[in-house]
Amino acid sequence: MNKRILGMLVALFLIPSMVLANGFNLNGLGSRAQGMGGAFVGIANDFSAVFWNPAGAAGFRRTTFGFFATDLIPRGTYQPGDIGSIPENPPFVAKTKTSHYLGFLAGYYKPVSSKVVVGLGIGTPSGFGTRWDGADFAYLTTGTTYDWSSRIGVFSFSPMVAVKLSEVISVGAAINLDYGNFNLKMPAGFSSWPVISIDGEVAVDLGQYEENMNGWGLGATFGILVKPANELSLGLTVRTPSTIVFDGTARMSNLSLYDFPGSSTLERKITRPLWIAGGVAFRPVPRLLLSADAHWTQWSKLDVIRTEFMDARWRPFTAAEERDIRVLDWKDALQVRFGAEVALNATTALRAGYYYDPAPGPLETLNVLLPSHTFHALSVGFGKTLGGLQLDFGLEYLAGSSRTSSFASADAMPGTYGMHIVVPTASVSYTF
Repeated sequence: MNKRILGMLVALFLIPSMVLANGFNLNGLGSRAQGMGGAFVGIANDFSAVFWNPAGAAGFRRTTFGFFATDLIPRGTYQPGDIGSIPENPPFVAKTKTSHYLGFLAGYYKPVSSKVVVGLGIGTPSGFGTRWDGADFAYLTTGTTYDWSSRIGVFSFSPMVAVKLSEVISVGAAINLDYGNFNLKMPAGFSSWPVISIDGEVAVDLGQYEENMNGWGLGATFGILVKPANELSLGLTVRTPSTIVFDGTARMSNLSLYDFPGSSTLERKITRPLWIAGGVAFRPVPRLLLSADAHWTQWSKLDVIRTEFMDARWRPFTAAEERDIRVLDWKDALQVRFGAEVALNATTALRAGYYYDPAPGPLETLNVLLPSHTFHALSVGFGKTLGGLQLDFGLEYLAGSSRTSSFASADAMPGTYGMHIVVPTASVSYTF
């Protein structure tokens, strides 16, 4: 039993470091866009343009500033499956603790000529985490309760420029300077290196594991917006990969049993993958705007993640137990999004949207700290204009499809997984 548990806990040892790149990117920034299901690449005509399509900012004729805030409130469940001598379907369902993962976007744009607009966006394109009740997983750790939590965020600083090439075509580009950080607490698991005592060889529980890391990466966003008619617009956005080089400190509370130091510095590279999105928007009547997007993410590039522990005694130890490598085997994914906006009058609008977000992770690598789900998302929104002031509010509900895995390995925990997420948002913007 200890070997089976060791395998699963070694896999979990690395999981939260992957959350930045496993489909947990925020599904959009800006309340108007999110109220329309994130089908905004072919529109991109408010302060969130730096995220959706920087070419949209070329249409700004006045200085514009906006701020967006969102709160991701996930709720995950896990019904354990059969893992050998541990009874099949233990009589409980583990649930994540209520947590709030905040995100934001601030955008500033200034026309410098009739055809050129410069701007700056600062926001959180990625941010999520999990927080479980450690008592629910004490059966995996011989009755000991450990902390199980992760909190991850990526902040992007994005200077940009947009140019109106003609009355029909606009282009834009942004540089994305990414800063990533996260905190992690979880059990380190049992070691395959026994210690010798008066009772013979004894398996070692390495105790509580903690990891704190941060790092920088660099990428870019390019966009084009085409308006062949007043009622029709088409957009295309490409966000290049950004490899964030993380460094920080890892700790294992019981390594003193081996006369090892309790902490080590470490390095890890995580790549935010290539993202390509296309969109179309159409006004069949003056008060109705319809939109549709397709967003493709190259998750397949994140097949293996490696960690380098810098301490001379940690390095051979973690390598021998394969704690320095994680196989993900994710697949590329295509999101499909639809949105609608109805103008009730010149100052008030209602919005609604839907999108389909398939899980990039296979069952073979599914576990509680990597809850990769297929989501069906519904959204609604409301907007109010007061002179140069624009107020927008939105609410998303992401229903995750239940997933049942029978895989018990170093990469997976068998059981049934559930997830849903509630996402309230608010935006305020002003044109000078």
